[in-house]
Amino acid sequence: MAMAIGSSSKSGEPEIMAEINTTPLIDVMLVLLIMLIITIPIQLHSVNLNMPVGNPPPPTTPPEIVKINIDPAGTVLWNGEALAGAAGLESRLQAAAGQAVPPELHIRPDRKVPYRHVASVMSAVQRQGLTKVGLVGAEQFL
Repeated sequence: MAMAIGSSSKSGEPEIMAEINTTPLIDVMLVLLIMLIITIPIQLHSVNLNMPVGNPPPPTTPPEIVKINIDPAGTVLWNGEALAGAAGLESRLQAAAGQAVPPELHIRPDRKVPYRHVASVMSAVQRQGLTKVGLVGAEQFL
């Protein structure tokens, strides 16, 4: 604790000014901060995964592939066969989801088809719980 004695009063008596010297406190806090930074372990920017060893066995049967095309008018084609609206697509997707091994769905929208038609097909696929889905021909949109 430091004390400063000054003579700013008119009576001639020295005025006592008592303030805490904060410089040593700041020095101690900086040393503690540096020690904390040094002792924190360096974090790795990778995720450790236990990957299987060896080659997986080849599939016994090739997967069934269903091609779903969407033409510019919004008509949905199931392996080249035109479907009767959303109900026809839903029934086909429900039958595909009920199979023991669900097929792979390759959705190929035309370049000029409105997005709402593609989104409705994708939402129908999601509602049926089919997970093997791919958009084919996306390079035409680049």
